[in-house]
Amino acid sequence: MNSSISANSDKLVKDIKSVVADAEAILSATADQTGKEVSALRSSLTAKLIDAKQRLITLEEAVVEKAKETAKATDEYVHENPWQSVIIAGGLGFLIGYLSSSRRN
Repeated sequence: MNSSISANSDKLVKDIKSVVADAEAILSATADQTGKEVSALRSSLTAKLIDAKQRLITLEEAVVEKAKETAKATDEYVHENPWQSVIIAGGLGFLIGYLSSSRRN
């Protein structure tokens, strides 16, 4: 479950970065345009970009923190239950090996 949340968060971060880059490209491309409406639009877009960048930084920090917490919890579990961890890892390895070998046949 945590990996799907992390994957979704990573995709969201990438998507936001892409939107921010596109918006910055639009601002650059329209730099020579003049007029009240264009100027107001550029100001509004610039403010929204600043806000989006700040939210992106906050989101990235939250994703990193969640990943650290998950890694720490996993590490603690393995240290508290070493034999169960070995059995689980061995079982998963066997299952993956079995499934990959059955696909070849």
